[in-house]
Amino acid sequence: MHDAISLESLSGAALLPHLDDVARLRIAVFRDWPYLYEGDVGYERAYLAAYAQSADSVVVLARAGDALIGASTGIPLAHDSAGFQAPFRARGIDVAQVFYCGESVLLPAWRRRGIGHAFFDAREAHARRLGGFGWTAFAAVDRGDADPRRPPGHRGNEAFWARRGYVRQPGMTMHLHWNELAIGDVTHPLTFWLRPLETP
Repeated sequence: MHDAISLESLSGAALLPHLDDVARLRIAVFRDWPYLYEGDVGYERAYLAAYAQSADSVVVLARAGDALIGASTGIPLAHDSAGFQAPFRARGIDVAQVFYCGESVLLPAWRRRGIGHAFFDAREAHARRLGGFGWTAFAAVDRGDADPRRPPGHRGNEAFWARRGYVRQPGMTMHLHWNELAIGDVTHPLTFWLRPLETP
């Protein structure tokens, strides 16, 4: 693994040629804890379509040579679905002020190399370039510490997110359906993390 890592940021329709590759990557990464997601390309394509339809979206692709090893998504919350917006409206936060930093997926062999920070840097910089946003946010799935499926020695991302300035918001929770390994369709709670978006 000596290939140089490169990042490319795409917006709107520029994502379309990459949808299937990003979908397959997301399925591979989200199969592991804590998502345990048994996905399919069709579902992922439909989910990613919102990003392709928004000219203000961003998808950051990470490559090692020609191989896609990671991807990270972001979109103005006002362009996302009502389910994502509802916890903000309930808290009295103007959804037009929020840039939603969707998800980041990265193959295990390429972690601990600073790519996660680069993903956040790119999405936050994109939000600043667009202008008008006071917050960046994302949602993380809630899993119990005592869940027997939790891998031994698993280290979550909470400390990393906190170092980035994000704060978990108890009570700001949404619910999403996905097919869970060996179980099938399950409703999962995800809680939002927020940080103020400083401008230079």
